Amino acid sequence: MYSPIRRAERYFEFAALGTNWRTEILAGVTTFVTMAYIIFVNPSILHEAGMPAAAVTAATCLAAAIGSLLMGGFARYPIALAPGMGLNAYFTYSVVKGMGIDWRVALGAVFLSGLAFLLLTAIGVRQMIVSAIPPELYAAVAAGVGLFIALIGLKNSGIVVANPATLVGLGDLHAPPTLLALFGLLATAAMLCARVKAAILVGVVATWLMALLTHTFQWQPQPYNLSDISATAGQLSIRGALGIGLIEIVFVFLFVDLFDNVGTLVAVTKKAGLVRPDGEIPRLNRILFADATATIAGSMAGTSTVVSYIESAAGVAVGGRTGVASIVTGLLFLVALFVAPLVASIPAAATAPALILVGALMISAVTEIEWADPMVAVPAFLTLITIPLTFSIANGLAFGITSFAVLRLLGGKATRKDWMLFILAALFILRFIYMAKSN
Repeated sequence: MYSPIRRAERYFEFAALGTNWRTEILAGVTTFVTMAYIIFVNPSILHEAGMPAAAVTAATCLAAAIGSLLMGGFARYPIALAPGMGLNAYFTYSVVKGMGIDWRVALGAVFLSGLAFLLLTAIGVRQMIVSAIPPELYAAVAAGVGLFIALIGLKNSGIVVANPATLVGLGDLHAPPTLLALFGLLATAAMLCARVKAAILVGVVATWLMALLTHTFQWQPQPYNLSDISATAGQLSIRGALGIGLIEIVFVFLFVDLFDNVGTLVAVTKKAGLVRPDGEIPRLNRILFADATATIAGSMAGTSTVVSYIESAAGVAVGGRTGVASIVTGLLFLVALFVAPLVASIPAAATAPALILVGALMISAVTEIEWADPMVAVPAFLTLITIPLTFSIANGLAFGITSFAVLRLLGGKATRKDWMLFILAALFILRFIYMAKSN
């Protein structure tokens, strides 16, 4: 008779994946610490849409907890979820402030997009879309996301800054936050070289403590109470979102979320070695149901679209291979519901080195790309380069899939099995045309 612990190990396939409880817990904590910034960044963005910041803080923690627990327990993957950056900005600046839509109606649109996700998953459309992505592009997506993560880390650390003449440039290396990030980068890299398994987590904590000791980061806790969530929970207006004029908004939430999630899914599972040799991702249906349900729950709690977080790669980098890692992350978000101001004291300079180094680890996927074959190399390169330079996983997939489809067509290698690939390419082309008109 198996004990509950043994049953859990069998359910999460510890033996087959070569992992253990210590590694999975460490991975979950690492992922949480790396993405904890969302607890205070998301409320700061949605607050500009007129939403109460304290309520959104609680909703952010709750949505992230539900999504991560679902992904870990139901889908059994080390992928954490939380309200997505980019989509929260679209929610605030384009929908609410740009179009003059009330935030309650915008939440209704998020709910409808989540419902559409659930429907597309139930009838198998989302699975077909994932399956239509050429396996040749999987490595390019993983490497491109690695560059994306590293760019975010370099930006958050102040090492790379915007430059009107050259787009980007070197930041002020004398600035205290940047010096702090450089300290964390060198310390963490040294621990990785020494094969310290908890190097990334220890690096974040050490940099955080250094920030407190050197007064580089000033922590100013904001008033917060768990009951504040009542100001946004259940306040969404589905009836208002059903207006014909909001179909476009629902579609944008749906489209961007779909391909950002697909890109994250491919990158993280590829890095974790969970993709089968034929390119199939096990339990794909469960993964897609988990993120769709999380978006619906998030809209009801009072936050924008919930997505799979690419920072999950930080947990995978320290050995996370099962859903236990995501469950740990989800439980920590539940704890954060009660101590959100404390979690918000982790400065960007402390997590930036982790993102840079995870990006360095993910770039190794480029060795799997057949660079000698132009039909593979060109789409792979476009995917690889446009993900970080357009700050969008969805854009990278768009360039990669479209160019792959066009080259197959021009090269006379297209077959009937590629029908979904060409539909996706056509949709991406229409998206680019729509974006050009909108600008």
